[in-house]
Amino acid sequence: MQHFSNSNFLATASNDPVAPANESGAQPSEGQTRIAIFTDGSSIGNPGHGGYGIVILRLSVTGEVLKQRELSGSAAEITTNIRMEMTAACVALEALGIVTDEPITVHCDANLIPNAMNTWLSNWKAKSWRKSDGKPVENTDLWQRLERAAEGRNVTWEWVRGHNGTEHNEVADKLAYRAARRAEAKATGAR
Repeated sequence: MQHFSNSNFLATASNDPVAPANESGAQPSEGQTRIAIFTDGSSIGNPGHGGYGIVILRLSVTGEVLKQRELSGSAAEITTNIRMEMTAACVALEALGIVTDEPITVHCDANLIPNAMNTWLSNWKAKSWRKSDGKPVENTDLWQRLERAAEGRNVTWEWVRGHNGTEHNEVADKLAYRAARRAEAKATGAR
């Protein structure tokens, strides 16, 4: 697993100094690199000891992987799969550092995240963090953190089918599971 500093990871390769800033979903300028993020969360027992996994890829215009960064972590408290997947998305975007107009696609195997970020979030906020049925939105703290992490970025949210052989999603899954197991071992004193 290679680690890159945020400044090195973020450097873009745009050759067009007069290209307009991208709006969310806009096509990147010629020569501009892209970022693909794959996230996953794991919870042993759900709820239980949890971990998250992240794969961040810097891609060339042709889709070639220029750099790859893998991250994982765990929760100090009992948690759920969805909280860990949301945490993974937050940590991934936060790890990018400075905000640029570089296109970012976040791939989640929890369809809740793309649905919320693409459609539901604005309605939840307008209804004081209530869903259409009037019940409170769960994990509001993480939705707010995720919104802050994505703010000003050119982010597209996409669902990817989990455990379906998608290479980087499978890596994120393994990282999340290992982190959850480490959290479990630490909490129980096992080695």
